Amino acid sequence: MQSPSYFSGIVKILENPRQKIFKNKIITTQCRALIPQSRKNKSPKVILLSFWGTLARDITNYYQMDDYILIEGYLSIKTNKFKDPRISNSKKVLITILKFYPISLKIKEY
Repeated sequence: MQSPSYFSGIVKILENPRQKIFKNKIITTQCRALIPQSRKNKSPKVILLSFWGTLARDITNYYQMDDYILIEGYLSIKTNKFKDPRISNSKKVLITILKFYPISLKIKEY
């Protein structure tokens, strides 16, 4: 049985991955992705993907916007807290990626 915070699924990359390098030379890459919904009356969900180390370099070098990938990773909630009480705090789903695989969605027309 897997942890309830573990996620596996196919996502579509919505933007080109952005890479950051920390002071101790650790590479991290983040990008937004779309989880398609198959149920009726459910809209697609936008999530934030976070890649570290070698995975961060691979996603930056080989993937771009509109590519599909199969991901495995851990879910967390990222909360943006604002000092101004008139602005509501926003929450985003963040998935820290452990593994990812390319998905080819080429459709043949006859």
